[in-house]
Amino acid sequence: MRIPKSPLASALLATAFFTCVWNDAHAQYTTASSSADIAAVANVVAMRQDSLVGTHGFLDRRAAFEKLMARFPLPDGVTVREIDADGVPGKWISPHGASGSPVARERGVILYLHGGGFYSGSSDSHRVLAATLAKDAGADVLLIDYRRMPEAVYPAQIDDAFASYAWLLKQGYAPSRIALAGESAGGNLMLELALRLRAAHLPLPSSMVAMSPIMDLSASGNSTLENAKRDPLLTRDGLIDVTRVYMHGGDPRSPDASPLFADLHGLPPLLLQVGSREILLDDSLRTARVAAMDDVAVSVEVWPGMVHQWQLFPGLIPEARRALSDTAGFIQAHISQLGDANTASATAVSSMHN
Repeated sequence: MRIPKSPLASALLATAFFTCVWNDAHAQYTTASSSADIAAVANVVAMRQDSLVGTHGFLDRRAAFEKLMARFPLPDGVTVREIDADGVPGKWISPHGASGSPVARERGVILYLHGGGFYSGSSDSHRVLAATLAKDAGADVLLIDYRRMPEAVYPAQIDDAFASYAWLLKQGYAPSRIALAGESAGGNLMLELALRLRAAHLPLPSSMVAMSPIMDLSASGNSTLENAKRDPLLTRDGLIDVTRVYMHGGDPRSPDASPLFADLHGLPPLLLQVGSREILLDDSLRTARVAAMDDVAVSVEVWPGMVHQWQLFPGLIPEARRALSDTAGFIQAHISQLGDANTASATAVSSMHN
């Protein structure tokens, strides 16, 4: 649902709360998932559940997730190289035809923040998603390895995201040619990064995408209970356990940690994607309302029958492939052309030095 920046849109949302509208290209998704999608989702859920058998604690689950995701090959048509973004390691993923170097600045770039509950996930586990997004968007992807808990807790993850964005500006990228994206915990970090950039008076990126995001660390949404029997991957108690460690005594309702409770005025256009079976469904729906009330251009896609982080499996779930195509289209629509970005790039560098 695209909500224009207008008082009318805010007023309508204040009274009607929220309506999900699909564009014509996705009208066929409004009824039910196909049998192929249902079978594929069930297969992915079984694989994820089997991978956790016998695991105990964050580090065990982290290792199990890495082992699972290592089974999926990188798609053809991309170049991947290791990179260091001012002390934050990661991978630079380019579609074939690009130089593979951030120095070239030949195309837009997506700063991608992986999910994994703040303790799991990496540039290895998310390389397939990032490579697919790079090809679809015709953009480079900076996929960073931010510090994870329990070794590092809030706000170290946001600090690393901020450093990576600042590094892109130092490379000469105009903010209008940078997009932010992330899923699950990465969706949280992505929006918190944008809020920190705004607070620091740094230039904001062209757009933001949050897939299956954790927007409320207090887990207060009704869907955390209403979807408890429909979500095979997440539980409310599990979210609260993660929050307890991540926040190490901090307030989970702080707007500096939970974007749902933040003032979003002035942020760039936002796309939210969420599956109908997720306990995090309300995180996206409520954030969309907050964004609209704060005059942020916001779109939300609720994907019938989909589960948490289904976008990680574009080679297995047809709807994952379509979701990433939607994400790429959204980013393409907002990243400026190179010629339009030259002035913005100089402004960005000047703002950093100031």
